Amino acid sequence: MGVNGDVSNGAALSPTMKRPIQESHSAVGASPRLSTPPPQSERLRVEPSHAGSSRNGRLSSRSTDIGLDAVDSALRREIGRQHRESTPGASPSRKRQRINGDRFIPTRSGQDLQASFSLLHEDGSPATPSRQKKRTPHGELHYQRTEEANRTFSTLLRAELFEGSIPQVSPPTMSPEHNRLSHGHATRSHTPPNGPPPSSLPSNLTPSTPHKNLFSYMSPRHNIAGHPTPSRTPQSRHGPNLDTRSEVYSLSPVRYGSQQLLLSPRRQPRAVSKVPYKVLDAPELADDFYLNLVDWGNANVLGVGLGSSVYMWNAQTSRVNKLCTLEDDTVTSVSWIQKGTHIAIGTGKGLVQIWDAERQRRLRTMVGHTNRVGALAWNTHILTSGSRDRSIYHRDVRAPDPWMRKLVGHKQEVCGLKWNCEDGQLASGGNDNKLMVWDKLSDSPLWKFSDHTAAVKAIAWSPHQRGLLASGGGTADRRIIFHDTVRGTVVNEIDTGSQVCNLAWSKNSNEIVSTHGYSQNQIVVWKYPSMTQVASLTGHTYRVLYLAMSPDGRVVVTGAGDETLRFWNVFGKRPGQMREDGEGGGGSIRLQDWGVIR
Repeated sequence: MGVNGDVSNGAALSPTMKRPIQESHSAVGASPRLSTPPPQSERLRVEPSHAGSSRNGRLSSRSTDIGLDAVDSALRREIGRQHRESTPGASPSRKRQRINGDRFIPTRSGQDLQASFSLLHEDGSPATPSRQKKRTPHGELHYQRTEEANRTFSTLLRAELFEGSIPQVSPPTMSPEHNRLSHGHATRSHTPPNGPPPSSLPSNLTPSTPHKNLFSYMSPRHNIAGHPTPSRTPQSRHGPNLDTRSEVYSLSPVRYGSQQLLLSPRRQPRAVSKVPYKVLDAPELADDFYLNLVDWGNANVLGVGLGSSVYMWNAQTSRVNKLCTLEDDTVTSVSWIQKGTHIAIGTGKGLVQIWDAERQRRLRTMVGHTNRVGALAWNTHILTSGSRDRSIYHRDVRAPDPWMRKLVGHKQEVCGLKWNCEDGQLASGGNDNKLMVWDKLSDSPLWKFSDHTAAVKAIAWSPHQRGLLASGGGTADRRIIFHDTVRGTVVNEIDTGSQVCNLAWSKNSNEIVSTHGYSQNQIVVWKYPSMTQVASLTGHTYRVLYLAMSPDGRVVVTGAGDETLRFWNVFGKRPGQMREDGEGGGGSIRLQDWGVIR
């Protein structure tokens, strides 16, 4: 092995290595990097190369009497010089040279810190962005909290590094709730900051070049950026003037403005109980996505269809009564009239029955459908029914005729129906992934929405905004979409990550509750229009297929294929609303009250 190879491997030179060194003199003499000549007595001379010579680059005969110590000294000087000089064309595989020193002061000359900071990924999060784009789980509480913490960290970092020279960047996808976290002025939400046009700047300057030093290494004797740093403590007639807000006296590692940001009180979300205050067993509660078997009437009575029977649970007395049992038929839907004690029942054979729940007697039976009736909706005296036979019937319960108008528009089973009684509009959803809006008793739909990619069962009209309709898609869609039925446009949408089974607007606040299927079977309360989560409730072991709200709007009841009904106290009361004992709020019902329907 040559001398260069031995030295590079860290081998020590010894007198016993004289023969290998003499045989590898050509490698030493031919080194092009030998720029520091040895002393005159130890100088090596290289013969010029000749064509056809076999001893090209060998040492001349006059170098044979040079001692081993001289060669050793020359090699060590050469190796030391190679370590000291920088080689731009070094191999990328060479290990990074280790710098030994007591400290390291970075140089920022030639770096555009403002532009570099602005090129951070969205929201300036300290987290490393993943290479593979994943679906953003907007519907998760921990995601929202993480994003809020990242925005606070980014704001604090900008303030500490750049003070007021860098504008606070507001991401375009920020919701109205997030905009409250921005402490910058509205005119400072753009990068680069507003100023003279780039053409007015010198050609040798970048428009975003900072105009002051990033770090200060000497104590100034005057005020800097409004923070007094006096050379001596200011005096007054009454003694020293100690400003506790001055940074010279601060014990915190961050500025006073950053301390205010960190210590400012955060608006806490409304507290929602994570456990149901009451649970009822409901045997034979069907695990069928297309049915609607639970409804809470204005008389504060809950109607539930179990198998071929309908049961009623009184929220004031917590007593359960059986209303009826169908002969050779099954219950597929139940719906209370808005005002009164009448309840409509849809059956598997396509019949619609109307019962007087107070007297527990059947008033009439209406025909028309040829298959099961999975959806019912009331609009005063008009009862609308939707069936698996793809048709929708309007029925006037005051008239002797079984139906007054037939609507044909869906190509598969109609599984969702909701009336907007104020505007006289009917929304229908079907297994054909279509959402249709019908104006009053018109035979043709006013709007047809084809945005969903799965069955549309979850439908809800907003009581707070005219013409605002929310709809949810099934397993293949998983979205909640908001429609403006006045203009026929889509207002907003959000991917919930799971099947949307039901939707219901709060009567007391601008919030909406949704129930879901696989994989968490959760109940989620959303704040509209930001669509941030207020609460996520779990407890059901099957998909939450049924949802109903109490008359006072404070309690929701959910039903699932696990054959349980769970009561959740999720919404607050309206301003000025008095709490009544036994009302559907649920607080007056003892926690140990358990019941079994049937």
